[in-house]
Parts: sequence; C-alpha cells; structure tokens
Amino acid sequence: MDWMAEKILVTGGNGFLGRALLRQLRECGCRDLVSLGRSRPQANGGPDCVTFQQGDLRDADALRRACAGRTLIFHVAARTGVWGPAREFHETNVGGTRNLIAAARTAGASALVLVSSPSVAYDPCRHAAGINESAPPPRRYLSPYPATKALAETEALAANHANFAVTALRPHLLWGPGDPHLLPRIVELARRGKLCRVGDGRNRVTLTYVDNAARALLLAAENLRDSRTAAGRAYFIGDEPPVVLWDWLNHLLQALGLPEVRRAMSFATAYRFGAMLESVYQWLPGRPEPPMTRFIAGQLAHDHWFDLTAAKRDLRLAPVVSPAEAMADTLAWLREQTDRSEL
Repeated sequence: MDWMAEKILVTGGNGFLGRALLRQLRECGCRDLVSLGRSRPQANGGPDCVTFQQGDLRDADALRRACAGRTLIFHVAARTGVWGPAREFHETNVGGTRNLIAAARTAGASALVLVSSPSVAYDPCRHAAGINESAPPPRRYLSPYPATKALAETEALAANHANFAVTALRPHLLWGPGDPHLLPRIVELARRGKLCRVGDGRNRVTLTYVDNAARALLLAAENLRDSRTAAGRAYFIGDEPPVVLWDWLNHLLQALGLPEVRRAMSFATAYRFGAMLESVYQWLPGRPEPPMTRFIAGQLAHDHWFDLTAAKRDLRLAPVVSPAEAMADTLAWLREQTDRSEL
C-alpha cells in the first residue's frame, strides 16, 4: 500500500488509540494527515504532516470540513464509558457516525475503518469464552455505550459498497503507556485499598496493547486497498493468549510495589449492588458515575475472550509488541507517573 499517496483523516486523534495510530501512520510515510478532536492537543505544535481540526462528531458542518479532500478515514472517536445519558451516547456514537459517513461519501473518500467494541456482541453478565464474529448480539445491553456502538457498527457496515469500502474492528480492553482510564484508575484504587475482586478470580479476558491495536487498524486499511476481503465485515482483535484477569492485575500491582487484591465479592452480590447504585445515582445532581454498575460487575467476573481466527486470516493480524515488552513499557510509564505525582 502506498501510504504516501493517501490523504487521511483520524477522528479522535487526541485520544489514547488515536495518538498511537497517528504515530504509526507517520512511521509508514504518511505526509497528509488530518486529526479531528473536540479540544486542541495539549502539546504545543506537532508534526508538520498532521493538521489538527477542532470539531464535534455531532456537528455535520465540522465533519464536512474535516473530510474535504480525504481518501481514507479512521473513525476512532466515540462517547465512551459505562455511565451517562443515553441521549448523549446516541448523538455522538450513532448520529456522529452517520454524519461522518455522509461527509466522507460527499468528499469522495473511498475507505473507512471504524473502531467498534466487542461489547456489541456479548452479554457482560454471561461468559463469552472463545466466541467469534458469528456470535449473535445479546438480548439486552446494560449500558448505552455498547448499545449505541452496536447501532453505529451496523450502520457503518451497511454503508459498504463498491466505491466506499468499510470495515470495523473490535479491540478489547486497550492498555499501555498513556492510558488515561483503565490502569491509572486500577492503580489508584489499589493505593487506597479500594480494589475488590468480583467473582472467583479465574475469568480470562482478551487484552489489546494500544500499539498492537493501532497496527491492526493499518492492516485493515491495507486490506480495503488490496483484497477487500474485510469490506462489510467486523473483526474481534486483541492479543493472545487471553490472560487470567485477576492474576494479571496482581502481577502488575506487585511489580509496582502495591498489595495484591485480597478483598472479594461474588458476582451476584456485585450485580445487586450495581443495580442498587444505578437506581440511586441516576437521581443525584450531575448524575455522577457509580463505583459499581451491573455492566462493570459482569466485566470483572466473567470470561470475555475471543477467537481471532478471522482477523489473522483476512487482516494478517499479528502483534508488533509482545506481552512481555508491553508489560515492561507500561510498568516503566506507570512508575514515571508515580514519580511525577510525588514531586
């Protein structure tokens, strides 16, 4: 694939995965990159080949400006999280994806790679062990995030046609240096002695190191420019093998000199507790996020790992960073964050 010939738009370029993707695109030789975000990057300036445009996915005019002249689009931006008004998730994840597809097609872009979520395809409160893309969607969604990502994925794939190739990737549990959410929150809870295991501690999950996720996005774009076997399809992506979640977390905490997780509660207790907190917190001023929800209880207690055969076959999915290297780099970053916070 001739990356230098592409004129690329990355939505969510300021985010965790978006930054990793932009870095790899530059390394591939891309010299015409537009990054769209709701706020300007924190760092001053930036590479000459990246043009930042400020805009919201709900703003159709902003998306038309961002898509102008673009040939390839990576749709990384989304309203994330497990809590919040359903209307806001729908406006950004569903309405925003519709706006982007319309703008991309008007601009003459010929390919779009959507970042979706595995949570569109399983019930977090049931074990999802080794499922593949043929798995039916769950009968219910316990959070507006997976519900709206499922709608966005369906509409994006339906837009696939001969002149506009679309594929969707479903990375699970992104982690690595620069993680703004998952690991810093876990480490902070562990420092305060507030981390509690849910379930029997034997559940396995697929993790996705951020650089490996970015590489998968590049592979998906290459497929759309070559064989197009991925066009109109969604793929689970992640690292192999799946990890035993609580053993993996305890290894990380131990390496940081923090105590292992010893407190525990059953899934049933956590689920009931989450349901109660959801019913209370929805009426509190500002609707703050509860410390436990039904969705989170299920995520922490059950198997959520996936058969990656399709991605390895069609996208040639393969990690660029090994699990050992990923852990070492992440631990170094977490220690650096701790040292800075103590200054």
